[in-house]
Amino acid sequence: MSHIKTYQIKLPNGQLMALNRPTVMGILNITPDSFFEGSRYEADAQQVVDTAAKMLADGAIFIDIGGYSTRPSAAEISINEEIDRVVPAIEAIMKHYPDAIISIDTFRSSVAKAAVKAGAAIINDIAGGNLDTEMFQTVANLDVPYILMHSRGTPQTMTSLNQYNNLTVDVIGELQSKVFELRQLGVKDIILDPGFGFAKGPTQGFEMMRNLPAFQILELPLLVGISRKSMIYKTLNVTADEALNGTTALNMIALINGAHILRVHDVKEAVETVKLYEATYL
Repeated sequence: MSHIKTYQIKLPNGQLMALNRPTVMGILNITPDSFFEGSRYEADAQQVVDTAAKMLADGAIFIDIGGYSTRPSAAEISINEEIDRVVPAIEAIMKHYPDAIISIDTFRSSVAKAAVKAGAAIINDIAGGNLDTEMFQTVANLDVPYILMHSRGTPQTMTSLNQYNNLTVDVIGELQSKVFELRQLGVKDIILDPGFGFAKGPTQGFEMMRNLPAFQILELPLLVGISRKSMIYKTLNVTADEALNGTTALNMIALINGAHILRVHDVKEAVETVKLYEATYL
């Protein structure tokens, strides 16, 4: 029995990529203040390349590069500083691994443009277009796959915006209106991210995890990013550093409930989780 529906996305090089089995996206943050210390990397090209090399060797299909920490109450940085962090990292990885599929984790259209020009193939927008009115048109113009995440407010305000009439119905409805808007602009390849931890507390996160199959009504591939997040470490009364075991457990639940992509800090463990899922269900 398979829990995963097959989709395909078109990469900028024209390659069609089938999402017919679960895949893993490794997180590479060029930031000094991401919530998980183990994911922070300074903008040192060799360190970035070495980290990417390990992720690819461990089985990552995507590498997600971010230069702006989006943890709650994160410090604001300028557009130029964000570009200066991510573009050299992308260029360094593409120089050594030209077949790597890089996503740029940004909510700013100008950063997205610079990153795609440097070699990024996917735009991963934690704001779902809410924080930059040019983002949707930029995605359409660049003709790249777009990860549409559900969130509310800004990283500085989102924790206070977690009131819903019906969490799953409201999140799906808000995503659906964005999908319609993107389709009107001609965006073809959309991946959904329900946005665990973004305007959602831990209890709401578990409710959404239970209800992941409901997101299949939108008929789009699903990315789940719960790696070492507070819904895990607060529930287990541990730290983010100690949350790998909990992450693995929830990643398996996400796969069973239909996730196509796991966005993680720990690639090797996530790839092993996918292999065990496939051995059981596929």
